[in-house]
Amino acid sequence: VQLQASGGGLVQAGGSLRLSCAASGSRFSIYVMGWYRQAPGKQRELVADSTRGGTINYADSVKGRFTISRDNTKNTVDLEMNSLEPEDTAVYYCKADGIYRDYETYRPFNSWGQGTQVTVSS
Repeated sequence: VQLQASGGGLVQAGGSLRLSCAASGSRFSIYVMGWYRQAPGKQRELVADSTRGGTINYADSVKGRFTISRDNTKNTVDLEMNSLEPEDTAVYYCKADGIYRDYETYRPFNSWGQGTQVTVSS
């Protein structure tokens, strides 16, 4: 399963950006889909994710500012980011966990998108 992320860019503090991610492949089902980020010198961290059933998790640092939305029929996930802060500057990665059919069996997968840079200037 391949993930293609888009969006990101440079924005001033207080501004907004929208990230989008689309999964492609064949005979797969995604359980969890979401966004992570990695700032220079820091570990990759969860930003927000959504289960197929609609349970959503947000990092405390983005609650109230970011909104994740997922379309199970299109296998896409978006991240609307408002009130951006310089501390939000990072490379953002889309991630998907699920299963795919391999002949007569199902196998788990977890895939990462290529990463997209978000830079917030003060």
